[in-house]
Amino acid sequence: MLSPKRTRFRKQHRGRLKGKSCRGNRICFGKYALQALEPAWITSRQIEAGRRAMTRNARRGGKIWVRIFPDKPITARPPQTRMGSGKGSVEYWAAVVKPGRILYEMGGVTKKIARRAISIAASKMPIQTKFIISEIEIEETNRKKS
Repeated sequence: MLSPKRTRFRKQHRGRLKGKSCRGNRICFGKYALQALEPAWITSRQIEAGRRAMTRNARRGGKIWVRIFPDKPITARPPQTRMGSGKGSVEYWAAVVKPGRILYEMGGVTKKIARRAISIAASKMPIQTKFIISEIEIEETNRKKS
């Protein structure tokens, strides 16, 4: 599972999930992508589950890019612990995802295979997502039709 090699600080504030994604909201590497429509914390386990599902469904065909990285440490207190005695220990790592963010990209496969693989990965995500196609791919198909 993904996690940072080292961080400057062990623990972080929770923060807020307001606004839309400014960066990472365009397709850069592949032709097809999975885009987030809601804000959420996506855990490293969920990211890995989605990646595995895509790889297995594409049967090692094409290439997959994971566009999010879990760099936020999420802490939790042990159950039945009294108040006080500080912040809990780091339990898992999560990626902060805002609406519009590209989660996965895929290239080197047909549209049908990509749609099926990405829909399976979308079912592993805790949020609403959307399958999108790059503008370059749309222009190429329009050119072929005319």
